Amino acid sequence: MTPVLAFDIETVPDPAGLRKLQGLSSALPDAEVARMAFQLRRQAVGHDFLPLHQHRVVAVSCALRDRDGFRVWSLGEPHESEAQLVQRFFDGIEKFTPQLVSWNGGGFDLPVLHYRALLHGVRAARYWEWGEDDREFRYNNYISRYHNRHLDLMDLLGLYQGRVPLDELAQMLGLPGKIGMHGAAVWEAFCAGGIEAIRHYCEADVANTYLIFLRFQLMRGALDEAGYAAECDLVRETLARLPGAHWQAFLDGWTR
Repeated sequence: MTPVLAFDIETVPDPAGLRKLQGLSSALPDAEVARMAFQLRRQAVGHDFLPLHQHRVVAVSCALRDRDGFRVWSLGEPHESEAQLVQRFFDGIEKFTPQLVSWNGGGFDLPVLHYRALLHGVRAARYWEWGEDDREFRYNNYISRYHNRHLDLMDLLGLYQGRVPLDELAQMLGLPGKIGMHGAAVWEAFCAGGIEAIRHYCEADVANTYLIFLRFQLMRGALDEAGYAAECDLVRETLARLPGAHWQAFLDGWTR
């Protein structure tokens, strides 16, 4: 079977990049640099969500389904650098050549990973394969919006018409949705040293995404009712064995 890798990232403002762009002193604290960037963004566009190239990746979570089973985890260790996290993500693609599954990955996660990989000199040859060395990638690669080697569920389900929050659709399908925090709280949690809580939040998001993918596979006929139920049971049994209060909260919020 082709491995399926659902993924999600969490980000914070990139103080080093913002200092360069705004000509700020290296002595200015990161929190103040971010505050100024948020204020400038609100003045320019009415909200403080920064442009994609101004984000720094602090967590990458994955849910992998392959012939060996199902697992969900966050890449690397909490203390590892951004460069290491981004390299780990692309190393996984190099190793498994999975079908990638995301929620708004084409609009956010992958572009951010592209910029950060470029910044850190990360190698990602398999990901950027367009068919020069592997003919199978000519008409199905990770980059084209309309190829399924990367399946952005939000884009595909909405026929590229607009943004639907993962949290809302997950809850409508009987899934728990967001666990522990929301995206707007990640920067505050990061400043408070809450990287573990951020990783747990990201893991819950990727579990929601994978379960929506299973529902999509049922809808399009790739899974029958029995197969869908078996895959959901596999996820449930896997999560029940994992440590962490966030997984118990996830299972408590998942209705069948």
